[in-house]
Amino acid sequence: MREFMLPEIDRAATKRAVEAALEKYRVYLLTLRLDEMPRVTQCYSLVPTSSNQFRSSTESIAIRNVDYEREREEYIRRITSAVNRLSKWERAIIVRRYMSFEDVYDYEVYPELGMSERKYYRLKSRAFYKLAFALKIEVYREEKSEVTLS
Repeated sequence: MREFMLPEIDRAATKRAVEAALEKYRVYLLTLRLDEMPRVTQCYSLVPTSSNQFRSSTESIAIRNVDYEREREEYIRRITSAVNRLSKWERAIIVRRYMSFEDVYDYEVYPELGMSERKYYRLKSRAFYKLAFALKIEVYREEKSEVTLS
């Protein structure tokens, strides 16, 4: 009889994935792509333009902006929803460390929350695992297949 084995989580890769997701959240909060702004200057050409395009460049950029905004809002909502499912202290750690506009470091957060360093890192690690599963970004170790030679 074969035993059911759960796949092993790659801790370092999962931590990197969660940190990347939280950094993307912070960037989405702070940015609107300036390169996606429509051009309003006139453009002249001696060669007549013939195009099968149904939209102007301004319309295309406007559509991309709307799509980007929709993606951004959905991503922010997903992260916020996942963080809101954490326990009070886990949520406090993640919000203070990763979801503020200013850069804050771990050594600044745990005294502010009145925690020992050990408790802070234990709760932060647990929060990362919960976020990884909630966001479906956990990373598993690859199983090494056994090769038998005959």
